[in-house]
Amino acid sequence: MVFHQKEFILPPFERGIHIITPQILTQIPEIEKMSKGLLHVFLKHTSASLTLNENADPTVREDMEQYIDQLVPENQPYFKHTYEGPDDMPAHIKTTLMGSELTIPVAHGALLLGTWQGIYLCEHRNHGGARSVVLTLFGMN
Repeated sequence: MVFHQKEFILPPFERGIHIITPQILTQIPEIEKMSKGLLHVFLKHTSASLTLNENADPTVREDMEQYIDQLVPENQPYFKHTYEGPDDMPAHIKTTLMGSELTIPVAHGALLLGTWQGIYLCEHRNHGGARSVVLTLFGMN
């Protein structure tokens, strides 16, 4: 069993949903030597999230952003945690709903994603800043 772990920083993204699969693969080239294993992706933040979804049609990402914004709207009178602005508490709720980690199977030197799947960073803040990601790859060479 072999383990590799790397932490890296994603540059700031505008609010929205962004495919980050290429950035992840660039950061952990050891995947290419794995015969089988798992890649765990962990986002070290409470106002952005990770998810898997379609990587071909950008309107999927736009529709997801629209839906999640309607599901958890800003400027609600019952939000008390608004120290960093009206997007603060909604961003935390969205992260809780969507999650901050993914585990993806690896085989024959590649992520075993479906044909249309990509890894998304969901930036829930208007000015979220750089985001730290921890990649943990384990399996057999």
